[in-house]
Amino acid sequence: MAARGGQQRIPRPDSARPGDPAPWAGLDPAQRRFTVDDVRRACAALPAPRHGPTPATARPAAVLVPVRDDDGDAAIVLTKRPETMPSHQGEIAFPGGKFDPDLDRSLADTARREAHEEIGLDPDRVELVAELDALTTVAARFVLTPFVGLLTDPVRLHPHPTEVVRVFTVPISELLADGVYREERWDVPAGLGVTPGRGRPIHFYELADETVWGATARILTDLLSHLTGPR
Repeated sequence: MAARGGQQRIPRPDSARPGDPAPWAGLDPAQRRFTVDDVRRACAALPAPRHGPTPATARPAAVLVPVRDDDGDAAIVLTKRPETMPSHQGEIAFPGGKFDPDLDRSLADTARREAHEEIGLDPDRVELVAELDALTTVAARFVLTPFVGLLTDPVRLHPHPTEVVRVFTVPISELLADGVYREERWDVPAGLGVTPGRGRPIHFYELADETVWGATARILTDLLSHLTGPR
């Protein structure tokens, strides 16, 4: 089998070690396929999002997790950041950014506005169906709130020339396939809500030509765990 993954730079510490298996390990392949309607129904059953302790220095931000139809399968829209960006060069991400009180009435507005700016997604073509648990980035610079948005019609996406070098979709069934997901445990400084001795779970998705990790992979794992969990 050809090697999977991309050229993303992973700052893996020497103490990195294997983590837990995928939450959906052992599921039949038929249980790993979802339509957009399946995602809508599952999101309707989500519990209220959790908001943990927030560092005083962290700024509010939001991302959109766009879900579109791909020949009957639900697929996630992802972007790739340019190597010219000041941070997170070449990483796979969801469209998103900082809350702007001059432009946004809410974090949901932030997610939709940034998706419009980054990939040309008309906010009126997005059906918001869920707010996921907020997360604080490792550097504690942002408190990131993800919103799941269904693309209600076929749309052409246009990456912003300086913010996005690639926009692509990945079927949920591929993200859930054996050999795509793995977890590692990394040691992090005390005080970040990590059980001593366990380390922080770091999630990875090895696609055919890219590696998704970091906050994007954490958000994906949260959503996919809910989709595949017991009803």
